[in-house]
Amino acid sequence: MNSSIEQSFSLSFSDKNESTVSHDSQYDSMHYQNLQYHGQVKREFSHRIFVNRSFQLSDIKFFGFDMDHTLAEYKTDTFDLMTFSLAIERLIEIGYPEDIKNFKYDPNFAVRGLWYDKLYGNLLKVDPYGNILICSHGFKILKKQELHKFYPNKFISYDANRISVQHTLYEHPESYLLACIVNYFSNSKEYEQKETGVSSGNLFISYKAMYQDVRASIDHQYVTNTIQSRVAENVEKFISKDARLALLLNRIRENNAKAFLLTNSDYNYANRIMSYLLDDIEPSRNWRSYFDYVVVDAHKPLFFAEGTMLKEINIETYCKNIGSHAGPLLSDRVYSGGNVEVFSKLINSHGKDVLYVGDHIFGDIIKSKKVRAWHTFLIVPELSKELSIYTDKHDLYSQMNQLNDELSHMLINFDSSSKDCPDISKIKDKIQNLVHQIDMSYSYFGSTFRTGSQQTYFASQVTRYADIYSSTCLNLLHYPFFYLFKAAPQLMPHESTVNPDDPLSDSQNHRINRTKSNSKQTVNPNNSTLVEN
Repeated sequence: MNSSIEQSFSLSFSDKNESTVSHDSQYDSMHYQNLQYHGQVKREFSHRIFVNRSFQLSDIKFFGFDMDHTLAEYKTDTFDLMTFSLAIERLIEIGYPEDIKNFKYDPNFAVRGLWYDKLYGNLLKVDPYGNILICSHGFKILKKQELHKFYPNKFISYDANRISVQHTLYEHPESYLLACIVNYFSNSKEYEQKETGVSSGNLFISYKAMYQDVRASIDHQYVTNTIQSRVAENVEKFISKDARLALLLNRIRENNAKAFLLTNSDYNYANRIMSYLLDDIEPSRNWRSYFDYVVVDAHKPLFFAEGTMLKEINIETYCKNIGSHAGPLLSDRVYSGGNVEVFSKLINSHGKDVLYVGDHIFGDIIKSKKVRAWHTFLIVPELSKELSIYTDKHDLYSQMNQLNDELSHMLINFDSSSKDCPDISKIKDKIQNLVHQIDMSYSYFGSTFRTGSQQTYFASQVTRYADIYSSTCLNLLHYPFFYLFKAAPQLMPHESTVNPDDPLSDSQNHRINRTKSNSKQTVNPNNSTLVEN
């Protein structure tokens, strides 16, 4: 192992000015900056991994990794701007007005989990049940009355033919470009706005057609390898490099586990990116030597269903061998395609001995959890920004909690006999203003995970399918490989809102005494009559 990586990683945790840090002292230095939070020792929040479901890291025998936005951390502002610009060029090529060249990309517009309604051309931020939290038509946030015109109950059910869910960071440029296109046509004097699109003379452009064109314009860049080629030509411009990646992969091996790469990228692109990330970290080692198994062209989420034919790739010619690969998977080899069933048999995995790390909530996390019961680790790069804003604006959250408490106290002493409702409109307005202030601190659509006290659709998917989540897979370095990831208790409202130390009312005491009295009675097995103990 490269000792310089060990040393730089250890020093990053220590406030001491020492030129060397021993391997034994590294564990101590990792804990040196742990913070005291609410009376408990916590890791620095940027280093933490958050837990939805408990499991022991020592039970994991296979650590699987996606590549893009997982091992390879993209510089999203630069990468998204390129994607956005190329898509505009393609739209102009297929007949869209030259004016759209003037669109300027806004990296703070979109959040993951937005729904695009192809019928009405609206971008929606929804809660886990389809209740609409924010609705934007182009760059216009619809007010309550306007919203009810399209969605009478401020509700929409998911329909794959009507709704497109923006699952990944790759789709941020798509969301913003959709908003730009809808806004352009909705405000153009040359077009008349209709309920499901715009018209000009005999021409009608539906919002569904706009979506299809935008999606196709971005897909075109990947199908023609335009984006991959531009990234490969100037990798350092688009992807961050961190020597700790080699350290993490080495640590996995040291702890008697295996590592595999499972990516949708082809070998040509994967080889360029992974070479940049790992090849020059340790002398005489190529990037493939850090993994026990390498699978490219995986076609996730299809990989978790019927999949494709498993083939070996000739790493000299980059060509796939003929026929289907049936033998064992070997290290320092590269394979293409396959499916999870075949892959699991070849590596002798039983399902829950795998921790798969990826950024795509659907393609990486939901499918691997549902189909194979893999443990899942979702990478949410935007979590760092979310946590930073959450701590900076914590006073606003505190004010909102105080207002909610004040609202509760105003209503607590009323019952079904009460006729005069107190005026709570001012408090509700204050809460709404605070929610708006908090949302604007994050982005146009607010936080990825909530609006006010309501969680988003994306947040519910993270909770349901990601066993653990963090801003980077490198945060595994901050935990020992025997660590027990322990989920916090999930309380229902009757458990979280009732204080067991509160005094009981007379009626409650009476019911409890009756229950205790009844519990002293047992059934006589001879005559089935109640008798006292």
